[in-house]
Amino acid sequence: MGPHALGVLDVRLDSPILRMVATLSLTLVLFTDALTLDLQEVRKHAGLAAIILGPGTILAAGLIAVAGMAVLELPFALAAILAAPLASTDPVLLRGLLKRPTLPSAARQALRLESGLNDVVLLPIILIAMAFATQGSEQTSAWTLLLQMLVIGPGAGALVAWAAIMLLQSIRARAGVRRDYESLYSLGVALAAFAAAESLHGSGFLAAFAAGLTIASLDVELCDCFREYGETTAEMLLLFTFVLLGTSLIWVGLGSLSGALILFVLLALAARPLTLLATLWRTNTDRDAKRAIIWYGPRGLSSLLLILVPVFALTPGTEALFNIASVVVLVSIVLNGGSMISWSSVKHPPAATTRTIMSAEELKALVDAGEPVWMLDVRTDKSYLASAEVIKGSLRIHPQHARRDAVQQGVPKDEWAALFCT
Repeated sequence: MGPHALGVLDVRLDSPILRMVATLSLTLVLFTDALTLDLQEVRKHAGLAAIILGPGTILAAGLIAVAGMAVLELPFALAAILAAPLASTDPVLLRGLLKRPTLPSAARQALRLESGLNDVVLLPIILIAMAFATQGSEQTSAWTLLLQMLVIGPGAGALVAWAAIMLLQSIRARAGVRRDYESLYSLGVALAAFAAAESLHGSGFLAAFAAGLTIASLDVELCDCFREYGETTAEMLLLFTFVLLGTSLIWVGLGSLSGALILFVLLALAARPLTLLATLWRTNTDRDAKRAIIWYGPRGLSSLLLILVPVFALTPGTEALFNIASVVVLVSIVLNGGSMISWSSVKHPPAATTRTIMSAEELKALVDAGEPVWMLDVRTDKSYLASAEVIKGSLRIHPQHARRDAVQQGVPKDEWAALFCT
């Protein structure tokens, strides 16, 4: 579709449509990453998260920055701007791998935490480096930037999210909210948080993440569509961004290949595995899990979205950095993507499975054998209210609030449960 083939699209770095789509994509990705973050899992695996975000992210970014200065002869600020996006692992490329049952659980937890948290760790590095690249390193401007980016931006996002949730709960109590409206409401929270922070000269991206994190920490009962619609919209925008970048922009860097650039690409891709290898070597993590954690750190669209932030801000010298980042992303897609495909062909021990009742006869056999079986009616409201049929002795469990209702009804976790959902 690009200018070198059909000529349907000719997207450049200064194209307004690219700026709009990329900005919305990064905003919604950060919001949904924080919104779907399991804070209990983060606390449970705090040590692993510290390793992943410390050596695996920050130290790797530092090594990439050193490589940028030594090999590409970049000044410190531009090297930091380039290094931070290239230390980001892409959650989209990892999504298929994380769903495979053969992936060790420790690796799944580590990679999920890394892909969900590293962008918000790396984004402040980019924003601060942008200030040094444009204004110098004056102490007052640096402190002002830290206040705007790390306090005002997240603070505005958290305040917007808190107010939005209080308003939603108030309306629910008085009149109720339709599912489709609540779905749109999730996007409104993210965009309102972004706008509020930007109006105060803070970071709208950090505000969007803070808004999602605030909602997750409040532990409010939200309609599943609140999350699903936000994730689906983010995925659509990411796909659109892939198309816009893939027409021509992502390939431009290949035209400037040189020995120095090839060496930098290899060093950039090796930084994360080397730092994690040194860190995980003495831990009790399973060997297969270590291998998966160390190797599977693909660079993808998240790296390109992050490097576009200084490009859109017209930071001097960053257009060339985008071309370099594009080459790293392309090579990473080939190496990491190819190895993800081969992972499925490796024979692993079968994953643990739960027994599933497949027929009414098996259910009857369990009851006849004296096994305790809890009958749970998990039909949607539409099906439940439209039918007068109820299974004798069954408990009503709302499908959107299954965990809450199961706890309230006293359903034990170690006994059989038969789900009626027709």
